[in-house]
Amino acid sequence: MSALPAIPLPPAPPDPLDSAADLARQLHATAIERDRQGGHAAAERELIRASGLLALSIPVQHGGLGAAWDVTLRAVRTLARADSALAHVFGFHHLQLAGIALYGDAAQQRELLRRSATEHLFWGNALNPLDKRTSAVASADGFVLNGVKSFASGALGSDWLTISAWHAPTASALIGVLPTNSAGIAVQGDWDAFGQKQTDSGTVTFDNVHLPAHLVLQAPGVAPTAQATLRSQVAQLIMTNLYLGIAEGAFAAARDYLAGQARPWFASGVAAATDDPFVQHRFGELWTLLRPAEVLADDAGRALDRLFARGALVTAQERGELAVAGATAKVLAHRAAIEIGSQLFELTGARSTSAQYGFDRYWRNARVHTLHDPVDYKYRDLGRHALTGTLPEPTAYS
Repeated sequence: MSALPAIPLPPAPPDPLDSAADLARQLHATAIERDRQGGHAAAERELIRASGLLALSIPVQHGGLGAAWDVTLRAVRTLARADSALAHVFGFHHLQLAGIALYGDAAQQRELLRRSATEHLFWGNALNPLDKRTSAVASADGFVLNGVKSFASGALGSDWLTISAWHAPTASALIGVLPTNSAGIAVQGDWDAFGQKQTDSGTVTFDNVHLPAHLVLQAPGVAPTAQATLRSQVAQLIMTNLYLGIAEGAFAAARDYLAGQARPWFASGVAAATDDPFVQHRFGELWTLLRPAEVLADDAGRALDRLFARGALVTAQERGELAVAGATAKVLAHRAAIEIGSQLFELTGARSTSAQYGFDRYWRNARVHTLHDPVDYKYRDLGRHALTGTLPEPTAYS
């Protein structure tokens, strides 16, 4: 009997981290010039959309790629090595999707996540919890929003926004979602920081904007569950991986410059800058800043994924333990990004400050973004935990 012909196997789906690396190479090609210019990176955002990675964290049952959170976080880090501003936009897109998964009911998750996957939607936010200038007033079918939101990362050029607004009768905020082109919403491209120039983090204004009830994810006066408070941990770990990507990018840039272009200091007695024992010593010091931060960030990313999988069974204790793990990783990543971005010039020398290399962007981007929430309060939370076992209080920043 003749053998049956072999049935060809379908091609393996692309590894999302390989796709992220390919996308990072595309972004890197124009990153220095775009950093100089600032503004809205419309063409590069379309490269992100075309990569398929906007669906990375969306569950398979809703049409997404169903990646674990630690994979999504490492994709953010991969992009940040090349372009931390667009890695920020990408990471905060996935933060909004996490909010839908954590705050939305089953019907909202099905509708919004499915549409996000099938329509390749790009999400931004107007959620800044410290900015209470946007008010929500109850209407016949939902709420009417008026006011302003600052630091609205990814808003410019987005398809949908996550929104928070202050509800005076309950002295609490609501959280909802709306298409960015909804009547009465205006997004201003007025972000002018000296780093992270293309994060589209301008100001959003609301002029009698109708938020229908079915697009309210968390009603005012409703206390978030332990599961819902995981959103801030997603945000913190996205920032941790942004800082790590910046640190890794700066480390690699300094190493490559030393290997290919730097001249050894005349008194070193060596023929190559990489053979200078003082350079080697300093690189060793920077490595000991970087490597522990990477290990702890990956560990925290896996812990986040485990808690996400537990759904409504997440306890306050588990959430607090994740906050400790995330804060530890974040303060180390913060230090690594700032120190490596600054010290690389002492290692690479005067010629490396030429604008053609754009090495200053690593420090500038790290310096701007690490001010998102004060690192001293992370140290305080960790010190309290070390001394008394107290877990961080769930807030939008811890």
